[in-house]
Amino acid sequence: MKNASLLFLFLLASSPALANECVVLLHGLARVSNSMGELESKLNRSGFDAVNINYPSIRYEIDVLADDAVGRGIGQCLSNSPEKIHFVTHSLGGILVRHYLQENELDLLGKVVMLGPPNQGSEIVDGLSPVPGFGFLGPAGFVLGTEDDSILKDLGPVYFELGVIAGTTNINPIGFLFIDGPNDSIVSVESTKVEGMNAHLVLPVTHTFMMRNNEVIDHTIHYLKTGQFIPE
Repeated sequence: MKNASLLFLFLLASSPALANECVVLLHGLARVSNSMGELESKLNRSGFDAVNINYPSIRYEIDVLADDAVGRGIGQCLSNSPEKIHFVTHSLGGILVRHYLQENELDLLGKVVMLGPPNQGSEIVDGLSPVPGFGFLGPAGFVLGTEDDSILKDLGPVYFELGVIAGTTNINPIGFLFIDGPNDSIVSVESTKVEGMNAHLVLPVTHTFMMRNNEVIDHTIHYLKTGQFIPE
């Protein structure tokens, strides 16, 4: 029975999407599109049309980045006349999607998977923002804290199909000084949650590398196809 279940999951992950569906990939803060490269390849092999967007995450404010990165991703998807447009994001990328969809309607919107999103902010930002040199993360990095002046306070609940994957492996030697509870070295499990999400999964992965983790990728593809993560 176990082997049959594994075979079913393999066939589901490797089967083509049922329709012409596009997936916009958005990397995190101070990263580049290459960090989402493995996800891009496996999504394409699973039948999706993956669009991997590179954007200058440390150069501009969140509203500018959202209009640019999310807008370009949607534009590239639309060139192939998709039936649905999904999003898979890492860290800051999830905040850009929330900001964009709060300001804009997308009739073709499908499902969204966020990996390690600081939906309630990151305590690391609270602790390190006063430290000289923290500014290298740019204007977007400064507003990702948990304080009342964080831009995240202006983002309401989500009204789209959202699955969130959080990590619990902390490899940050100073993380314990700022973050209470299980965390992925940058974002606590609790901070990844947002009102309106319909699935939340916790895995033993780190913030920096979770988008390359095979288990994370399998769950992501399963969610895009079924609206739920792989059952335990």
